[in-house]
Amino acid sequence: MSNSKFVDNLKRYDYSFFVLAVILFTMGAINLYSATHSTAYISNLYKTQILYFLISLVVGIAVSFIQPKTFLRFSYLIYGVNIFLLVVVLFLGDKGMGARRWLSLGPFRIQPSEIMKISVILILGRYFSKKVTGDEIGLKELIIPFILTFIPALLIIIEPDLGTGLMIFLIFFFISFYCKLKWKSIFIIGIIGLISGIGMYNFGLKEYQRKRILTFLDPSADKKGSGYNAIQSKIAIGSGKLFGKGFKKSSQASLNYLPENHTDFVFSIFNEEHGFFGSLLLISIYVILLFRFIYLATSVTKLFNSIVVLGLMSIFFWHTFINMGMVTGLLPIVGLPLPYMSYGGSSLLTFSICCGIATSISNSKNIF
Repeated sequence: MSNSKFVDNLKRYDYSFFVLAVILFTMGAINLYSATHSTAYISNLYKTQILYFLISLVVGIAVSFIQPKTFLRFSYLIYGVNIFLLVVVLFLGDKGMGARRWLSLGPFRIQPSEIMKISVILILGRYFSKKVTGDEIGLKELIIPFILTFIPALLIIIEPDLGTGLMIFLIFFFISFYCKLKWKSIFIIGIIGLISGIGMYNFGLKEYQRKRILTFLDPSADKKGSGYNAIQSKIAIGSGKLFGKGFKKSSQASLNYLPENHTDFVFSIFNEEHGFFGSLLLISIYVILLFRFIYLATSVTKLFNSIVVLGLMSIFFWHTFINMGMVTGLLPIVGLPLPYMSYGGSSLLTFSICCGIATSISNSKNIF
């Protein structure tokens, strides 16, 4: 490639997804430092997070130079390898907090369940792009996609990781709805989901998982136990008021009243320190990112690309919506990270690969 063509490609390269990612991560890294600076054993987490982000950014940018047709061609292979890794995790994975979710790769640990979200999107994108003919689809057309979704979701729930398992199903329903699922089918699925939810609550959930749901309905029923995190989270958010207490002035973080303030509850600390207006700014950036995905999905011509972009958007949407909903008491606590704000290498890698694939699809209109 000549220098002039390389420079021309750089000018046409879509930087929007990674620019928004860097902005969100910068806010997240500052917030992570503030949340952990007073706790000795985790005070350097922000440095590790920066390293994880740089690695994930390099991987994401590398992915952005892969042509979308390559994702289509290798979607089944990616899915199969990821299923294999999920099985390996159940037997050889590192155990932590009562669950096997991680595989050790030298000095790094990776969570295959995180990457599985992308694998499911690619394989559903390939299936629906081959089967959707423009007409509405019914339950019959959902059998194979549902099986492709159910297998990884079940393996993830067994770990156990209920939050990520449910996320896989949410991605499936999001993509199915986008592919013109019949309203009658939506109604039937809703009824089946309600019945399945009742059955899972009574027979499938562990005791601590049932407590989370009961705590969501009435946190005060167990103030010092399962309801403690939800109560402290709302105290943190409420104490931030309009403009917040200021950087490094979160009492919930400095006094360690709110556990997991660097992972699940980073938004609570951000609220306490930056208040309503600071949180409104953060939410606005997420909204801009979501609309960037939507605009791209509506501007591409190939159905596979459109489905994949909407699927990637659903990852960011559900993570943001559920995380913010659970820390504000609007949803049960399920342990999903806030994109680019929560600590964790696997989640950073997943979000950056999502941005990379979206950038690849966007670049396919101008570069590839």
